[in-house]
Amino acid sequence: MEQQPSLLGTGMYPLPRAARLVGVEPRTVRRWLKGYSWKYADGRKASGPLWSLQYANDEDFAGEQVLGFHDLLELRTVARFVQQGVSLKVIRATIDVARETLGDYPLHSRRFVTDGRKIFLEAVERSGDDPKLLDVRKNQFAIDAVIRPSLLEGIEYGDNAHAQRWFPVAKKRVIVLDPEVQFGEPIIADAGVPTDTLAAAFAAEGKDAARVARLYRVTPQAVKAAVAFELQMAA
Repeated sequence: MEQQPSLLGTGMYPLPRAARLVGVEPRTVRRWLKGYSWKYADGRKASGPLWSLQYANDEDFAGEQVLGFHDLLELRTVARFVQQGVSLKVIRATIDVARETLGDYPLHSRRFVTDGRKIFLEAVERSGDDPKLLDVRKNQFAIDAVIRPSLLEGIEYGDNAHAQRWFPVAKKRVIVLDPEVQFGEPIIADAGVPTDTLAAAFAAEGKDAARVARLYRVTPQAVKAAVAFELQMAA
């Protein structure tokens, strides 16, 4: 029997919440992570999940499409690839090639920054995409515009070269996702208060940021940052 992941330090994100965090429609994320099928000639073809989720073997969460912190950051990079026009076929091949040398959840490993170009080019070759559509210049663009920003911006790495925390608003670093705190939900970095808690309090207290700040012992600026963050995710 496979060991189930510990809830402590793993992070827990229902699929709709994870989709909002990375800026992708939930139904699209569900297709990426659950797989899908389509009609083809006289039959059907199927495409499996891009990877197996951290909670895939957990009897309580496997059927609920709950993501862990590693899943969330992999999803973040995949979303950036898609936004730049890279096909899912190439993305799938990239994950497969990267996993061979970097292990599970390779797309947010610091080593992927170093080896990413080579991995991506090999993935393009394996995927069989028309080289006219993915020539050297476009490959270069995909690596520079997608991989490096996705891995480095707002990411705090540990000694094992894997991401430990994610600051989703990288320039301000007020809000952080840390799987060791509050199950990885977005929190105020220096206070540990969840952003959704502050946003709800802000609405309940007549949008009085100063009062909410006193109640939760944070700064008014932190309250405003939390409200702005939650509004952005709800948009």
